[in-house]
Amino acid sequence: MNVNGTMMKRVPTGLITRRKHRRIWGSIGKHLLLALVGAVFLFPFFWLVSTSLKSNQEIAIWPPLLLPKHPIWSNYRDAVLAFPFLSFLWNTLVIAFLNVAGAVFSSAVVAYGFAKVSWPGRNVVFFVVLATMMLPFQVTMVPLFVLFKSMGWIGGILPLVVPHFFGVAFYIFLLRQFYMTIPMELSEAARIDGANHIWIFSKVILPLAKPALAVVGLFQFVASWTDFLGPLIYLQNESQYTLQLGLQMFFGQHNAQWTLIMATATLITLPLVAIFLVAQRTFIEGIALTGIKG
Repeated sequence: MNVNGTMMKRVPTGLITRRKHRRIWGSIGKHLLLALVGAVFLFPFFWLVSTSLKSNQEIAIWPPLLLPKHPIWSNYRDAVLAFPFLSFLWNTLVIAFLNVAGAVFSSAVVAYGFAKVSWPGRNVVFFVVLATMMLPFQVTMVPLFVLFKSMGWIGGILPLVVPHFFGVAFYIFLLRQFYMTIPMELSEAARIDGANHIWIFSKVILPLAKPALAVVGLFQFVASWTDFLGPLIYLQNESQYTLQLGLQMFFGQHNAQWTLIMATATLITLPLVAIFLVAQRTFIEGIALTGIKG
C-alpha cells in the first residue's frame, strides 16, 4: 500500500529479470548489427590502405592477402614524388576554401531572407530555388560553359568558385529550415530595441546557427575536394589541376603501378576522414537541429 492508501501491484522479480535480460540482449544485437554494417562500409577503405602498402608481387598473389607481410611505407613517398602532388594539393585547398567561404556566407544570407524577413512572393521564390535542385549538373553544363567562355573565364578557377558566392539551393534549404526553429521573439525583441536586419543576422542568428553553418561548410568542402567534372571542364593548364585531375593523370601515366595509385588515393582520402572524425560531433548536432519546420 502506498502513502495514499491505494494498493500497488507488485511485479514479480522473475518478470523484471526477464525484461532486463531482453533489453540487454536486444542492445547487444543492435550493436553487433551496427558493427557488421560498419565493417562492410569500412572494408573498401581498409583494402585501399592495405594495397597501398603492398609490393607489386603481393598484389598478384591469389588468394589475395588482407595485410602485407612487410608494409612498404616508401610507396607513399614515391607516389608524392611521382607527380606534382603538393602543387595539386594547394590548388585543391584554394578552390575548396574559397567555395566554403562563398557557399556558407551567401547561403546564410539568402536563407535569412527566406526565414526571417516577410516580403511578397517569398514562398513562391523559395519553391523556385528548390526547383533548381532538380536540375542535374549535366543539364546545365553546356549553357554554363558557353556563358563562362563568353566571359573569358575558361582556363581559370573562376567558374569553379564564383557561382558559390551566389547561394547554393541545398544549403539555402538547410539553413532556412534551421532558422525557422529559432523563435521569432528573439528577432522581434531586437527590432523593438532598434536593431536592423544586418545586426539581427550577425548578432542573433549567426551565433545560434553555428552547428548548421558547420554542416554546410563540411558538405561544401567534401564536394569541392572530390569534384572531378568541374575542374575537368574548366581547367586547361596542368599547373592549375586539382588532386582529382592529378590522380586521373597519374593513373594514365602509371596504370601498371597499382601500389602507387592506391597510395595516392589514400593520401587524397585521408583528409576527408580526418575532418569527419574531428567535426563529427558538430556535424551530427547540426543535422539533428536542422529540422523540417516550415
